[in-house]
Amino acid sequence: MSSDRTIDRTPPADRVGELLEEHLPGLRAFVRLRSGGMLRELEASTDLVQSVCREVLEHADRCQHGGEAGFRRWLYRTALRKIADRYAFYRAARRDVRREERGAPDDASLVGAYASICSPSRAASAREQVERVEAAFDLLPAAYRDAIVGARLLGLTTRELATQLGRSEAATRTVLCRAIARLVELLDEGGRP
Repeated sequence: MSSDRTIDRTPPADRVGELLEEHLPGLRAFVRLRSGGMLRELEASTDLVQSVCREVLEHADRCQHGGEAGFRRWLYRTALRKIADRYAFYRAARRDVRREERGAPDDASLVGAYASICSPSRAASAREQVERVEAAFDLLPAAYRDAIVGARLLGLTTRELATQLGRSEAATRTVLCRAIARLVELLDEGGRP
């Protein structure tokens, strides 16, 4: 038997679609949190998510992720690249962001859809909660944001997160605990630094 055989790890396009659908809620949260205040204000995060999904589906044949965890990493790397590209676009010297027209937040459509299943005050409360979490998250140091995103959204194990952060597992657990504690403090303080 020849040892030159290669294993095709490329999932069929429909499997990539299924994985994408499974990870869509996490992707939405990831994009909103990693976008930061400026980008959330200038661009609908649903547009970024849609762009990420389109790129993933267009390049499904290149996906050699080797499992669900690998797919999740590929998906979130694609999202980070899209976010970085949009930041670069808005920071370009020829572009003055202050002249951009501000649109309504993209979660307004969600609030409208939720109105059919909850009261207007409950929908407003949900929107305020999302804004509070995002504002508090934006105030965290980068290491804390990375730890929370890696552990809670990406679902990385402590070992994987430690590798990603370049820390020991013990130091990673400490950073994650401190990050969550600080986020809770900021939420209790109403998002003030």
